[in-house]
Amino acid sequence: MSLSSYQIRWCNSLSEIPQADWDALAVPLKTPFLEWDWLNNLETSGSVTAETGWLPTHLTVWSGQTLVGAAALYVKGHSYGEFIFDNQWADLAQRMGIRYYPKLVGMSPVTPAEGYRFLIAPNEDEAEITELMLRSIDDFCKLHRLSGCHFLYVDPQWRSQMETYGYSLWINHNYVWQNQEYQNFDDYLGGFNANQRRNIKRERKSVGDGGLELNTVTGDSIAPQLFSQMYAFYADTCDKFGWWGSKYLTPEFFDGLHERYRHRVVFVTAMGADPTAPVGMSFCITKGDRLYGRYWGSSEDVDCLHFDACYYTPIEWAIQHGIKVFDPGAGGRHKKRRGFPATANYSLHRFYHPRFGKILRDHLVEVNELQQQEIIAINQDLPMKIAPQTIVDPQASLGTSG
Repeated sequence: MSLSSYQIRWCNSLSEIPQADWDALAVPLKTPFLEWDWLNNLETSGSVTAETGWLPTHLTVWSGQTLVGAAALYVKGHSYGEFIFDNQWADLAQRMGIRYYPKLVGMSPVTPAEGYRFLIAPNEDEAEITELMLRSIDDFCKLHRLSGCHFLYVDPQWRSQMETYGYSLWINHNYVWQNQEYQNFDDYLGGFNANQRRNIKRERKSVGDGGLELNTVTGDSIAPQLFSQMYAFYADTCDKFGWWGSKYLTPEFFDGLHERYRHRVVFVTAMGADPTAPVGMSFCITKGDRLYGRYWGSSEDVDCLHFDACYYTPIEWAIQHGIKVFDPGAGGRHKKRRGFPATANYSLHRFYHPRFGKILRDHLVEVNELQQQEIIAINQDLPMKIAPQTIVDPQASLGTSG
């Protein structure tokens, strides 16, 4: 089909796009965070709106009445909730007299989990539609004087496909658990050196000694009130960190999870004397053979509860349910001591100011080389019997794809 046979439509709300059409493209993907219910809930709950600095600006491609391409995109007036920290870029732009905001961002908002990509119907010419979408994005950004376009936490395979389109590559890392065909939790423990095995056993025992029992509940087995309780824990944890607390989600978002997305939700509850009121909770999302940690909180300061609720109990559940990959969420070098090796994640960037773009492309060459060295160094220092293999991409340090 020729490019002229496709129609481009920009949408300022996911509700403008029929859920069945969007999900026909999104549900087959590994990531759960591009599905219509997740993204629409972020918008309708008031968590992701123009007022919060995320203006939904979704790109869709149609062949007649059929949706054949789509991209979740947002015009951003700040960099909060991205977890790809480009504040220094914004500072440089200001010193150069260049307006850095607004910018266009492609990601699942406030969700630093790998998997972003364009949604394209499998029976269509992917390269042709991708080219059309990128050209439309360039035209949109230049028309509205946006400084650049940024795709964050991209799917590694999609990143490879995008290498020919001239986007600058930036490597960061998070900490991701890989299931080494474990049959049970003891198999997982067996991968650590003797000292760390003892430490993990001690940490789990201290939670029990604190009078708590951890339970895992999923889907329809989750009592409705647990969603509002999870919001209370989430909000309290964010408030403890003040300005850096990252409290982006509203109570309505958690209510919406119960109504429309509980089939993907995994809660770990820490129960004490009161069987109706958890002392603490962690919140994960699952799809296929993937598990993603999102938030946690507790009303009591129980030694090592965080480690058990956010890492050990989810790992135990993951092993029992055939999960291959567990991404526990952003940040925290303490994860590496609990079997989460440093793992590269990628973002792609295009800048429309020629001089500014050249400076950052040159800068990223050095940054990417240093980031890869850091990943290797972290993984050589894990408390494991055998250090995990660290795959270094020889092309990634070039800074520019294509």
